Amino acid sequence: MDIIFMLIIASLIIAIIFFILFVKSVKSGQYDDVYTPSVRMLFDDELVKEQTTKKSN
Repeated sequence: MDIIFMLIIASLIIAIIFFILFVKSVKSGQYDDVYTPSVRMLFDDELVKEQTTKKSN
């Protein structure tokens, strides 16, 4: 029974470490994407054309 408590504590510590690292990376701007939104409007029409040609075949 003691090993279960030890594993729960270890998994909580690892989960907290990953959560802290995730929050730190989001705050530092690692997940900010400034390129895709500016280019997305250029490729939307091509995606629509490809989908309509696939549906018509």
